[in-house]
Amino acid sequence: MATKTEVTVEDKLRALYDLQLIDSRVDEIRNVRGELPLEVQDLEDEVQGLKTRIDKLKTDLETINYEISAKKNLIEDAKALIKKYSEQQKNVRNSREFNSLAKEVEFQELEIQLAEKHIKEFKAQIDQKKEIVSGTKENLTERETHLKHKKGELDAILAETEKEEKALMKKSEEFEKIIEDRLLNAYKRIRHRVKNGLAVVPVERGASGGSFFTIPPQVQVEIASRKKIISDEHSGRILVDPALAEEEQKKMEQIFDKVK
Repeated sequence: MATKTEVTVEDKLRALYDLQLIDSRVDEIRNVRGELPLEVQDLEDEVQGLKTRIDKLKTDLETINYEISAKKNLIEDAKALIKKYSEQQKNVRNSREFNSLAKEVEFQELEIQLAEKHIKEFKAQIDQKKEIVSGTKENLTERETHLKHKKGELDAILAETEKEEKALMKKSEEFEKIIEDRLLNAYKRIRHRVKNGLAVVPVERGASGGSFFTIPPQVQVEIASRKKIISDEHSGRILVDPALAEEEQKKMEQIFDKVK
């Protein structure tokens, strides 16, 4: 293939249109995948989030159970002190000592009541959190099933198209190398600006491909002469004549068939 300095305008047009056909084919392959990769990523993030939530809830339950155990130990200690103080009351020498021990017993009884109240509240929290864990697990199972289904869809599409896409991307890079930087940059700029990614289009029924704007006959003649690069004044797309487009399409179809 000729080098960048040796190519004619026609060679440049053919190379640009070939590059467009390759890139459009890559676009088609990626469109088949559509939003699937993003859907899979979102589902993976959601599943991870649910797992993290379940882990946190389990940690919370462990903490609450620890607190319940601590309160039960406090109750046992308080009961032991009440028994101790009650025994001591039997051997007091005066009412002051008796009243002092009575206050200690009363304090420990209040400690028991408070601890029992806290245990009741903790148990209510456990029931609530267990309910949340159960619902979150159900949601996780449903999301994991959905993720598995979507990953299966994506894997099937990738298995069919990944080889072809890689081969086409390599071809795209090869064609980019024979196009001068100025034209290549213009091609990429137009391609990223237009919705369908078509930067090089043939003249169809007297208008720019994909456009309804008529191209004057004299300009059509200039395009067909392949002597200079001509752009559509409305869209900025680079224009090629129908005959060149048809020739290149046939040539590229053979290449596409080989890389499938």
